[in-house]
Amino acid sequence: MQEPVKSINTKVDLTVDATSYMGIADYGKMMVGDRGLEWFADRNVQKYIQIPWTEVTFVEATVMFRGKYIPRFTVHTKKSGAFPFATRDPKRTLRAIREYVDPKNIVQSRTFLKIVGGYLKNIKARYFTK
Repeated sequence: MQEPVKSINTKVDLTVDATSYMGIADYGKMMVGDRGLEWFADRNVQKYIQIPWTEVTFVEATVMFRGKYIPRFTVHTKKSGAFPFATRDPKRTLRAIREYVDPKNIVQSRTFLKIVGGYLKNIKARYFTK
């Protein structure tokens, strides 16, 4: 028998339904607490993600319709890479995260047009200027 996973938090500020996009989408609960961000799967409690605040470098949010809709956000860490999530209430979740992560480190992701524009600018600089 497997023993239950222990939380890294001593105090939880927010618990919300969330989806983890690490591989196949998994549904579960996200907890924002005093020591870190935690996600536990609904079907299998042994499937979890725990990210201490000391490991978070920045949080990148995908923003649509001038801030009216935030479909998902990604937590970037120092060692483990990026963890994409979507929550039931993303604005409230990001506000709770902002209490522990410097607001300068919560950034908006680049739009599709900015990515394509940068790519075209790179091609122009590489092949058409001397």
